Amino acid sequence: MDLLIVEPLEAELMDWLRARHELRCAPELAQSPKALRDALSNVRAMIIPPTVTLDAHTLHSAPLLLAVGRVSAGAENIDLDACARAQVEVVRSLTATAQAEAEFMMGALLSMLRRLPVKGSDGMLVGRELGSATVGLIGMAPVARSMVQMLAGFGSRVVGYDPSVHASEKVFERWRVTPLGLRELLEQSDAVCVQLNYFSRFHGLLGQRFLAHCKPNQVIVSIAHSALFDEAALAEALHTGRIAAAWLDSLEPGALDAGRPLAGFDNLQITPRVASTTRESRLRSAWAVVRRIDELLATAPARRRGFRPTQSGDPIDLEAEPQWP
Repeated sequence: MDLLIVEPLEAELMDWLRARHELRCAPELAQSPKALRDALSNVRAMIIPPTVTLDAHTLHSAPLLLAVGRVSAGAENIDLDACARAQVEVVRSLTATAQAEAEFMMGALLSMLRRLPVKGSDGMLVGRELGSATVGLIGMAPVARSMVQMLAGFGSRVVGYDPSVHASEKVFERWRVTPLGLRELLEQSDAVCVQLNYFSRFHGLLGQRFLAHCKPNQVIVSIAHSALFDEAALAEALHTGRIAAAWLDSLEPGALDAGRPLAGFDNLQITPRVASTTRESRLRSAWAVVRRIDELLATAPARRRGFRPTQSGDPIDLEAEPQWP
């Protein structure tokens, strides 16, 4: 079988794929990891929803697999290292959701700056304007470029930081972002947008070491993996008012349970990964994914990973490259 569809796609995409490949649409497999593994023995590519985890164990059940597509959300539960070892391409669109995510963050910033007034010079409680704010971007992902373009219309000053991008890189100049260190960014920014791509080495990056230096009454919106934040440090900053409000579009299950640091804050808003989900962004992303998978299926030779059985008496060269039928 060429293609297994576990995440339902729009009818026009399904028709386009059926005209080119043998496929099976089985969204019910998302509910059963074992049933999914059992279905992968002859699959060359698949498209899976964010609820499905792809690990080395699952890959072992897919000896013919060339590619796995993810249309919506991120790839946090896809073992990218295991996919690289198995020579399985993870197909995602890195730009299709940028506009949707930027619009979401702009709306969140505007809402928080007006909803949580601070005392003005005359003692009155007043909201703040985005045009007079310094906005810090943590992560130079494609959405950051869309954010810069939108913020330019307000007249905001934009500063940025990315641990994977040196301050001398031309991307800061091209996107008209002033590069700063993380502490400097948090000290100077009235509003912060977090869209940093998550890797395990960034776990807890936004912790006490940096959040203790946030500009007073700062607001933060994040569409990144919540593991970037240290829960206790974020709770402390919200409690003291150093961070006036935070809006996280992703939070690990149970993080708001009683007894956890972030439980009970009325200045913390959580949404269930909706930033990237619009009709337009999903369609852009889906077309990008299916076209790349179509290209791989059309051009990549069939292959099989695993052990090739030998006949009794066959000599075995342990240093030779395996030759699969």
